[in-house]
Amino acid sequence: MLIAIDANEANVEKKVGISEYVSQLLTQLSRLEPEGVDITIYLKENPRSDLPKSSRNWKYKVFGPKRMWTQFALPANLFLKKDKPDIFFSPAHYAPRFSPVPTVVSIMDLAFFHFPDYFTKKDLTQLHSWTKYSVQKAKAIITISEATKDDIIKLYGIDGTKVHVIYPGIKANTVLTPHVYPMQELKTKYGISDNYLLFVGTLQPRKNIVRLIEAFAKVVKKDSAETASLELVIVGKKGWKYEEILAAPDKNGIAERVKFLDFVTDEDLQMLYQNAQCFVFPSLYEGFGLPVLEAMRAGCPVITSRVSSLPEAGGDAALYVDPESISDISSKIEMVLGDKNLRSEMVAKGTDQLKKFSWEKAAKETLAVLVSISNNR
Repeated sequence: MLIAIDANEANVEKKVGISEYVSQLLTQLSRLEPEGVDITIYLKENPRSDLPKSSRNWKYKVFGPKRMWTQFALPANLFLKKDKPDIFFSPAHYAPRFSPVPTVVSIMDLAFFHFPDYFTKKDLTQLHSWTKYSVQKAKAIITISEATKDDIIKLYGIDGTKVHVIYPGIKANTVLTPHVYPMQELKTKYGISDNYLLFVGTLQPRKNIVRLIEAFAKVVKKDSAETASLELVIVGKKGWKYEEILAAPDKNGIAERVKFLDFVTDEDLQMLYQNAQCFVFPSLYEGFGLPVLEAMRAGCPVITSRVSSLPEAGGDAALYVDPESISDISSKIEMVLGDKNLRSEMVAKGTDQLKKFSWEKAAKETLAVLVSISNNR
């Protein structure tokens, strides 16, 4: 059996969101070495050194042209190839058009249905058109939460047996003991205090960062012992419609208390999670919410939204808020800051919650779906 995978999302330097998902999935799939299954990775550029190495049953196929690769170069290659794959897996939302090979796609979320105003007109048109085509064409759809599965079934009217929920894992590296890194390293490198709240995510409206900043302003203006030097550290690259986010600290009179760090390395991100008072993630909608698990792994208490898939990620280890209520967000922050026993309890529960998620398990379940669809053609 030959499985082909579009891995272009993982073939980038800075991996966040879907890129991280595809990267981790490929790493674990390459380690499975299933009997009788060969995997070819399709790319429009040569593979980066951090992708899995070629092996007996793991090969790379690189071709162009790069422009409109998914919709033109890829289908043409599949049509012209004599030894066609048995199944084509597109883990990055879009299936190739006019493909002669049965296709499986992954859909992370359908945020563009819920929050169309948060997307540019061009992106919104593409998301609606290409996602509808991909969902209708695919032999199976893999998604990362029950919440997104429900959205797919409801919004596209498809048979629920076609949609498979496979939870992502947490990045496979050493689990570090909380608060072991010298805080001075972070203070020197990023110019932050040793008393901060943390947010991690792309700067875009759906992440609800403006309300987070407004809630943080309410907390620090009370000037309690816990908030005397408290800062809000925001890690994430600029996405779209981020101007209001960047302007919010000054608008709320706390410009010196909010630090925007853009993209940081994995090692630095671990240090930031480990030394934070808590991780606050009041997103309006998430396909899953991997930062919730990243924070828990680092021993950081988590405050997140009671919406979409986030309760699936956080379980009973997180503290939940109404993301549209600034008062609720601020009061939960105050609750965590003022109660050491609560923080310890949340960290302990977070360790248990993490046991539910594994990239190795996700890879095995993904492979099972691909093999099943191929066998039942």
